[in-house]
Amino acid sequence: MKQDTDGVRREVRTTERDGQPARALVIEQNYDTTVDDVWDAVTNPERIPRWLMPIEGELKVGGRYQLVGNASGEVLACEPPAHLALTWEFGGAVSWVDVHLGEAPDGGGTRLRLEHVALVDDSGMWEQFGPGAVGIGWDLTFLGLAEHLRTGEPVDIDAQAAQEAAAGGGPAADFMARSGEAWCAADIAAGTPGD
Repeated sequence: MKQDTDGVRREVRTTERDGQPARALVIEQNYDTTVDDVWDAVTNPERIPRWLMPIEGELKVGGRYQLVGNASGEVLACEPPAHLALTWEFGGAVSWVDVHLGEAPDGGGTRLRLEHVALVDDSGMWEQFGPGAVGIGWDLTFLGLAEHLRTGEPVDIDAQAAQEAAAGGGPAADFMARSGEAWCAADIAAGTPGD
């Protein structure tokens, strides 16, 4: 089931990956710019740090990347300007991210669709944190990308959120709370009991 708030579509579903049970989080957002501009923003190593974080590595199919201070992985597919696939390696776990770009359904701008698939394991992470564990991070990422595409300027959404959290709250902290509620609603829509 899909949940739509603030122009962002969120979906949580049960699936399989390599014959093992997995969970998929899907997030979609429209951007008021061309497919080529969004593609450049998400694949150009000079632009990625302007809205996400510094990146190192060999950004080509079969190459390895490292988001400085965060995830690393392998580039599995790169089909400009429509599809990017990679592994997402963080905290000893491997998951998979697929990004698809195309014209927005209403013909105005670009639709970015990201699917993040992780195996269900015995760690209890899903039961404890649910889709918000990575969903809030993707919401913040999409917010940073939107601001960068709108202004062309560097954006550091994570730093702003951390400062506000330390100070007891603010717009970024409120955004994260709303994001968590939206991922909860998407999870319930997918069949997870509301309690």
